[in-house]
Amino acid sequence: MSKYKVGEIVTGCVTGIEKYGVFVSLDEYYSGLIHISEISNDFVRNIHDYVKIGETIKAKIIEENPKEHHVKLSIKDIDYRINRKYSNKINETSMGFSTLKSQLNRWVSEKMDELEYEGAKK
Repeated sequence: MSKYKVGEIVTGCVTGIEKYGVFVSLDEYYSGLIHISEISNDFVRNIHDYVKIGETIKAKIIEENPKEHHVKLSIKDIDYRINRKYSNKINETSMGFSTLKSQLNRWVSEKMDELEYEGAKK
């Protein structure tokens, strides 16, 4: 008996993006592909405009292959985004770059010592 059924909405993690589609991991055994034609009813110029690697999304199973542990997926006509609060924005602090500045001389010194040590070994 198959774990997944055609028509079922599943949750998975985007593991790869190619020109032709999106790879999604559903669990430790099953993976899927969302072909570019199953992303939108409109023309898809750039798949990266729809999903990002590491993003958790919902997708509809349109075909299933239990022998290969593979499913074909679609995000057309469904709300595939999972509402999560995450941001790519870096929060600025009042310290600015001063925390980096205070460590810079030590980091440069450590790297120079490392390079000198590597050079002496040769």
